[in-house]
Amino acid sequence: MKYMLLVCGDDTADASGMAPVEPWVEELGDRSVRLHGHRLALPAEAVTVRVRGGEVLRTDGPFAETKEYVAGYDILECDSLEEAVEAAAGHPVATIGAMEVRPFWPMWDEEDAETAIRGIDTELTQAARERDLERTLACYAPDAEVFHLADGHERQGMDAHRKALQDLFAAADGPVTREVLDFRVQVDESVGFAHSLVRLTGTRTDGTALDDTLRVTTGYRDIGLRRLITLEHAVSLKGA
Repeated sequence: MKYMLLVCGDDTADASGMAPVEPWVEELGDRSVRLHGHRLALPAEAVTVRVRGGEVLRTDGPFAETKEYVAGYDILECDSLEEAVEAAAGHPVATIGAMEVRPFWPMWDEEDAETAIRGIDTELTQAARERDLERTLACYAPDAEVFHLADGHERQGMDAHRKALQDLFAAADGPVTREVLDFRVQVDESVGFAHSLVRLTGTRTDGTALDDTLRVTTGYRDIGLRRLITLEHAVSLKGA
């Protein structure tokens, strides 16, 4: 289970004798307990936003004037709350401030996230068979970073990707078969990556065969309540 560790500093405490944080970060990172984290700027650089009666009220400074403040955060993955508390107790700031340990709200697990990503891949396969351009593009974020290298030509960006798909579907006489030969997924709550081999086959309008295999790396991110492709790097294996 994942836990958010809020590192709470105390501006009245003497930090001169505090141990460095780097050994704690490295030790938990080596054990795959600490997944991510970062320091935050001082409370004086905060901006507090409220909306009252439809009016946005902005206040420079923290939400509350207090000697304790959130100085940073760490995301931990632990088997139990007790393990997370033990990790928090080892943080150097715990000796002069406080550590707040809170579990993530249970929304989905990795199995659900992987199922969502595999669903996107299935959608791409069905859209290719129907040569449905808009259905294919709906699997991508509008600002997705796309790079494809095929037939000795490079294309980058969604505009180039749209044009390439238009040309592919227009040149096909019948369905385009998209066969996923290998598909490996790594996910967490908000992002995911997949590595695959994808074979595209079909018949062109001039009677020649379409047959190309691509090595594809794909990145996914939560956009609202759904995942979309935000990065795709594909290289044709022809001539590789």
